[in-house]
Order: sequence, then structure tokens, then C-alpha cells
Amino acid sequence: MNLFLLKRFVTFLATLAAASVIVFAVLELLPGNAAQVILGDTATPESLAALEKKLGLDRPPLERYLEWVGGWLRGDSATSHSYDVPVAELVVERLQVSVPLALLAMALTTVVALALGVYAAARQNRPGDVGVMALSQVGLAVPNFWLAILLILLFAVQLQWVSAGGFPGWREDDGGGLWPALQALILPAIALAAVQAAILARVTRSAVLETMREDYVRTARAKGLSRRQVLWGHVLRNAMIPVLTIMGLQFGNLITGAIVVENVFVLPGIGRLVFQAIANRDLVVVRDVVMLLAATVVAINFVVDLLYAVVDPRLKPGDA
Repeated sequence: MNLFLLKRFVTFLATLAAASVIVFAVLELLPGNAAQVILGDTATPESLAALEKKLGLDRPPLERYLEWVGGWLRGDSATSHSYDVPVAELVVERLQVSVPLALLAMALTTVVALALGVYAAARQNRPGDVGVMALSQVGLAVPNFWLAILLILLFAVQLQWVSAGGFPGWREDDGGGLWPALQALILPAIALAAVQAAILARVTRSAVLETMREDYVRTARAKGLSRRQVLWGHVLRNAMIPVLTIMGLQFGNLITGAIVVENVFVLPGIGRLVFQAIANRDLVVVRDVVMLLAATVVAINFVVDLLYAVVDPRLKPGDA
């Protein structure tokens, strides 16, 4: 097991290092420079040179890269050009919206997808199975931003059950609170979860059907276990390897892919921060946030790799 953990951890670190190089190269080493982007084409040579010196662009790229990575390792972040505050403060503030939104969307995705996937597999080629697969196909075809607009029109404009956008905050002192904040996240979570649930339901169905053909499933049925006991107690756990893989990727996508949905609902999350930073040409924020999102995806995949051995004991650490 120690060798298994060591191999996965080394892969995790190598992937993070590669991601940092790619992010830095894309935003720093491509033709042009950040100072020109920030000041625009009308900038004078003097102002351009002053900003380049302030941003450290007059130094060698390798030195700037090592300084950036060293800042990450020390916990020091650069200062945003637009907000004039450390990027870390901006990120922590916005994650208070994005992380709960992703968790709520992931919870909806998991509950709905596992239930529908197992239900469809238990009724293979019957009306229930066909209905679930048709519903999942619709979920795959509907863009989440379009679904978000439909949800606003129905529940905010027509029924007026919730507000059309904005976020009141988690603290009652600021005019918000737990329940108002959750209400503001329900519709965005549904819009994000619809596509992910459709994908996960189809993967769950396929994995469950494949597992149901195993000999130990027939043995469990022969011992007198009910179909429900076999499905939920034996089949689903052994079918979780592909399901866990998709869930790990989906959770990363829910955090990194919420830019459009957060803008539709005017949520002050990490996705909206990236959008605003791009609009303001604040490349320092863009670089740090993109690296954080990449690190989040890599870390989630690392955790999923570790869960494989827990979910399926047949996977020996030496074989993983």
C-alpha cells in the first residue's frame, strides 16, 4: 500500500508541476506581454516600461516562474491590478460561493444519477429503462446556461419562488443567512447538475449491467437474497470503479465549469471572478485562479485513485 500511495503521490506532484508550466507559458510566454495587454495599444513607451518593471516582466522568464511557484509554496499571492488586494483574499471570498454550489450540484447529481442508473439497469429494455435513457439523452442535449435561463423564467419570473439572481451571503448580519443563501444556490445547482446527472446515470447503468453478469451475483441470488439486496448491497459497490472516475471528473468540472452559470445567476463565485479578471485584463488573477482550478482537478483525481482500492478490494496496490 505504501508503494501504491507513493506512486500516486509522485504522479500527483508531477502533474501539478506540468500544469504550472503550461499555465505560466500560456499567460506569460506567448507573443506580446501582460503590460501591453493591460495598458492597450495606445500606451506610451514610458508607461509600458514602468508597468513591465512593476510586474517583473523585465526579468528572465525562468526567474519569474520560480518566484511565482515559490510564492504559491510559501502561501504568498500577488496583488490584483484591478482590486488592489492579494489574489488569495479574492479567491477565498469567492470560494465561499463556488464550493457550496459545487457540493450541492454534486449531491444532486449523485443521488439522481445513481437512483436512475440502478433503476434503468434493473429494468433493462423495459419501459422504465427506455424512459431513463431518453431523459438522460435530453439532459445531455440541453446546455446548462440555457437550462439556467429556463429555470429563471419559470421559478423566478413566473412562479416568483426565488430571486432571479444574486447572492445574499451566509451571514444574517449582512442580510443573508443559511436558508436564503441555499435558496440562491438551488437553481444554479440544478442547472449544473442536469448534464452531469445524465452522464453519470448512463455510466451507472452500463457498469451495473456489466456487474450483474458476474458469477457471484448469480450465487448471491441463489442464496436467497432479494433482487434489491443484490443490486444495492453487492452489484453497485463493485460497479463503482467507473462511476467514481466520472464523479471525480464531474466534481472538478462543477468547480471549473461554472463560469457561465455563475454569470447567468450573477453569483460572486470563482467563475465570475475569472470572467471579470479577463474583462479587466487582470492577468495576475487569471493566472492564479486557473492554476488553482487545475490543482483542484488534479487533487480530486488523486483522491479518486486512492478510493479505488477502498471501494474494490480486488484492486491490489501493486497492480494499480
